[in-house]
Amino acid sequence: MSASPRIVAVFGATGTQGMLMLFALLADGTFVPRAITRNCSSEKALKLKSLGAEVAQADLWDIDSLKQALSGVEAVYGVTDYYDPKNVAQGHNSEMLLGKNLIDAAKATDVKYFIWSSLPHCTRVSNGKYANVYHFDNKANVDDYLRESGVPHSILYTGWFSENLWKYNILAPVPDSDRLELTVARYDAQSPQYFTWVERDLGQCALALLKHYKDPESEVLSRTFYAVSAKLNYTQFASILQQALGKPVSFVSSQTTGMQEMDDMYAFQSEFGLYPDTAIPDPRLINLGVKFHTMEGFIQEIKGRYA
Repeated sequence: MSASPRIVAVFGATGTQGMLMLFALLADGTFVPRAITRNCSSEKALKLKSLGAEVAQADLWDIDSLKQALSGVEAVYGVTDYYDPKNVAQGHNSEMLLGKNLIDAAKATDVKYFIWSSLPHCTRVSNGKYANVYHFDNKANVDDYLRESGVPHSILYTGWFSENLWKYNILAPVPDSDRLELTVARYDAQSPQYFTWVERDLGQCALALLKHYKDPESEVLSRTFYAVSAKLNYTQFASILQQALGKPVSFVSSQTTGMQEMDDMYAFQSEFGLYPDTAIPDPRLINLGVKFHTMEGFIQEIKGRYA
C-alpha cells in the first residue's frame, strides 16, 4: 500500500513568493504542492496545474473555503498580500485578519506544520516612530497569534527582494548616458540592507524546514528563521552591479517613492535595519542544507536585463 501524498498548501500561489515556492516544491518532488487561489481558471493557476501542482479554490476571507482547501494537507506555506485591492478595501488591519483566518482553518483541519512568511513589527522596533508600515506590522501581529495558537509552526522572515530591481524599476538607465542609477527612497548609503533572492533562496529555505520539522534534533518547530541571502549596503550593491554590468552604477537616495507607507518602510529599514542582531545568512538554515546564493551570482544571472 503506497503512502499518502505529503501535501503542502501554498497561499499567495499566483504571487511572487507563492509561485516560486510552488516551483521549488515541484522541482524537489518530496511533497505534492497544492496551489490555493481565488480563481482556479486564471492563466497563472492553469499554468501551475499544467506543471503538476494541485490547484484549489479558497478565499482568505471565507474560513469554510479555507477548511475545504486544506483537507488532507500536511503543511501550509502562508503568505498574505496587504496590497491586494480586495484586502486594502477592508482597512489597515485586513492582512492581520486574513492571517488569523488561515491559522484558524489550519488548526481546525489538523495541519501538522505551518510556515508563516513574515516581517518585523516596525511600530514596536521603532518605539512608535514608524507606526504606519501596515504591511509589516500586520504580518508581525500574525506571528503572535500563530505562537499562541498551538499550531506547530516556524516563522520565516524575508528581506528586500532582489527582484525588485526590475519589478519596481529600482535600477534604471539615466537618459542620454551609459549610466545606471540604483534608486531607493530615504535610505542612507551606508545603512545595511538585507537581500532575499526569492527565485533561488526562499523556496529552498522553506523546503529545508518542511523536510526537518519532524526531527526534534533539528529544532525547527516554534523557531524564527531568516530567508536572507546577503547583507550589504546599497553603495556596495551598486559597486557589485557596476563590476558585473561593465557600466557606471550609482546609488541615489531619493526623497520619496510617492507613497507614504513605502517611504516610512525604507526609512525604518535604513535607521533600524531589518535584522540587526541576526547572523546572515542564517547558520541554522545552512546546517539544514540550504545553500544561499550571493548577490554576485544574482547579478550574473540577470545582467542580460541591463545589457
